[in-house]
This record gives sequence, C-alpha cells and structure tokens, in this order.
Amino acid sequence: MDIADDPQLLLDRAQDLRAGGGRVLIGIAGCPGAGKSTAAAWLAHALDPERRRAVQVPMDGFHLANAELVRLGRRDRKGAIDTFDGHGYRALLERIAAEREATVYAPEFDRRIGEPVAGAIAVPPTADVVVTEGNYLLDETGPWPSVRAALTEVWYCEAPEPLRLARLVARHERFGKSPERARAWVAEVDERNAERIRAVRRRADLVLDFEKLQIGRPEV
Repeated sequence: MDIADDPQLLLDRAQDLRAGGGRVLIGIAGCPGAGKSTAAAWLAHALDPERRRAVQVPMDGFHLANAELVRLGRRDRKGAIDTFDGHGYRALLERIAAEREATVYAPEFDRRIGEPVAGAIAVPPTADVVVTEGNYLLDETGPWPSVRAALTEVWYCEAPEPLRLARLVARHERFGKSPERARAWVAEVDERNAERIRAVRRRADLVLDFEKLQIGRPEV
C-alpha cells in the first residue's frame, strides 16, 4: 500500500482520477483525531477554492439527532458506528455520483449545537470531485461496504498516536467538556471506535501520513 507524505502527490492523484471522466468521489477514512477532516478540507480547497468543481461533503452530517440517540440509549457513545445513518449516507453518495443535472444538497454537522443541519452543503452540477471523510468508510458490516463501493477511492489518514490523542482531547474541551471528561470520553468511547477503524486500514487505496504532509485547514 502506498504512503503519501507530499501534498503534491495527493493533488496529482486527484487530478489523475478526474482525468478519467465522470464525477470522482474521494473518501478519507481514519481514527478520531487523525486529521481526516483537515485533509478533506485542504484537498477540496486546493482543487478549487471557489467550490464549484470540488466540494467537501462530510459523513458527520449523518449523525443521528441527539433526541434519537437518547431514545435508542446510545447518547453516551455518540460517534460509534450505530450512531450514524449509514444507509442515508450511502444513498446520498450514490445520488451524488449519478446526479449531474441538478444541485444535490447534503447535511452538515454543526459542532456548536452538536446536531446535523439538513441542506447545508450544495454540490453543484459543475463539481467533478467530491471529497468526503468519516470514520467508517472502510467498515465491512451493514451498509458500509456499499458506501465503499460508491466511492472512487478511499484514502486512510493516520497520525502519530500522541498527536492524534492530544488533538482529540483538545477538540472535546473546545466544545464544552472538562479536561477530565474529555480524557475519559477519548479512552472509553473514541478509542473503542479507533480499534474498529484500524482493523480495516488494509482496505484503503492510499495511506496519508498526516504529520509529514504538514497541511492545514484552509481559511475561508
């Protein structure tokens, strides 16, 4: 499996996929805190800052609503594979791949309120590259193999464990958890999910070395 540590290699690979014709869907998988959302935002922006030919559509828009997680008894492990609408996500990807005559609207997860917001992301007919990211793009159960089949390629983003865990704790603190609660959530929830995600790393088309890539989220 190839490992990418040069941003230009990612751009060249995306351009090669784009040259094949049709709409390209690139998925970026990885453990919580590995940098996949930053990598996806960077890639989409680097391909087209105007967001007409390249658009980012995160999987996080398919988080189940908090009220539904409470009803199901899953609120205390939000982020686990069964706290997402995987079937809805697959259906959106299939529609994005097929629909080139009209704008497709996708949901976005708003971390300020901790809920998905419908119709927040527009994928215009002009978009020929769509970059999506999420924990479970390579999972082998339920709807997830069909998610993988809907994507042109899936890249696996990884970072050194101390960096990944520090980023993850800081994120939880930034959105309201105490330092103690943030560390406990990482250990009890996020790391259980990470074990599942690492187990299917082999299914990726490419591995991104996030630390060596030295890419950042674009300012928009």
